[in-house]
Amino acid sequence: MTAPSPTPLPRARRRRRSPLPTVLGVLALVGLTSFIAFGNLGKSLEYFVTPTEYVQQRSELEGRPLRIGGLVKAVNYDPQTLNLRFDVTDGGATFPVQYVGAVSDLFKENQGVVVRGEFQGETFHASELVVKHSEEYNVPQTQAELKDLLRQQSE
Repeated sequence: MTAPSPTPLPRARRRRRSPLPTVLGVLALVGLTSFIAFGNLGKSLEYFVTPTEYVQQRSELEGRPLRIGGLVKAVNYDPQTLNLRFDVTDGGATFPVQYVGAVSDLFKENQGVVVRGEFQGETFHASELVVKHSEEYNVPQTQAELKDLLRQQSE
């Protein structure tokens, strides 16, 4: 006689894991990343204002790094010491600016400028100076125009 065929064992049930530890881990990681990215964001923001806007928001902006934009007035530059003093104005308010460093040839009276820095008292101490330049560029059409342009640059 033949032996009865053994019956296969039922498939073992897998134990189902709780998703809670994984979800909590992901939430903790997202929270930590958000805190690092945005926690000190308010302290490191740099606002762009005009002199008139600064006068209006002085209490909120005092002691913060700023960018102030306006027109250049009353330029006083000493090329030996690289000390530059000028006023920046938007027509409504004017502030004295102090900057130490090389100055672009484009920097002149009635030119648009953006200065980065902070106020110390009533004077704005700039750490960077960005001069607005002409957005026009004309390609010389003739050889004579090219020579004139090169001669003007060398003067």
